Amino acid sequence: MQTKPVLSLSEINAILEAAQQEAEANGWVVTIAVADDGGHPLGLRRLDGAAPMSSYVATEKARSAAVGRKETKVFEEMINGGRSAFLSAPLEGLLEGGVPVIVDGQVIGAVGVSGVKSDQDAQIAKAGIAAIG
Repeated sequence: MQTKPVLSLSEINAILEAAQQEAEANGWVVTIAVADDGGHPLGLRRLDGAAPMSSYVATEKARSAAVGRKETKVFEEMINGGRSAFLSAPLEGLLEGGVPVIVDGQVIGAVGVSGVKSDQDAQIAKAGIAAIG
């Protein structure tokens, strides 16, 4: 039987805290979502003033990065590059800002952020992931 690492509650909280600190250090108001490797929500933090829609978008970015096993930036670039057929994929968070959490070469979850420019969303997500090494 194979075994794999999983995100624990302490790691989820560390990701959310570090991502929030990155957002606040830059004056950004966002929502941060953490998902497991199947894209199921594990944690959500909507900062004061973040648009309600950002909760939905952040969750979908996390889900897409988890089940797609890559940064959502890759999907956005494929579509922008002309591969419009990819829009029929069963994913909704196809904008940059979803980043998988990878341990020992395995995706164990993902972080999605929504609320500012897509590259800034990704910066926040990566800061959160960096908190758990």
